[in-house]
Amino acid sequence: MARKVVNRKELRAEAEAAEKTTKKKAKKATKKAVAKKAPAKRKSRAKAAPAEVRLKAFWGVFNQSLKRVALYEYSQRRQADKKAKDLTDKHGSPHFVQPVKEVIEEE
Repeated sequence: MARKVVNRKELRAEAEAAEKTTKKKAKKATKKAVAKKAPAKRKSRAKAAPAEVRLKAFWGVFNQSLKRVALYEYSQRRQADKKAKDLTDKHGSPHFVQPVKEVIEEE
C-alpha cells in the first residue's frame, strides 16, 4: 500500500494565493462602498449662547408666608421698612423687607 505524502509547502502556497485574491476582491468592494457612502455630518458641539437677561433690584415687603405685599424702588428702602413696620403693627404677623431682582424687558 502506497502512502500519499502531503507537501505542506505546496498547500501553504495555494492557501496564500487564494487569500490574496479574496483580499483584492474585498478591497475593491470596500473602496466602492466607501466611495458611494456619503460622509456623516457631525453635530456641532458648541453650546448656544444664552440670551442676555438684565435684572433690576427692588425692595419687596413680605408677610410671614413669603407672599409679596408691596414693592419699592431700590432707592426707597426707608419707605419699604416703614410699610413693613406698619403692616406688622396692624396685622400682628411679622412682615419683613428683602431685596428682589426682576427681569427688565427691553423694547
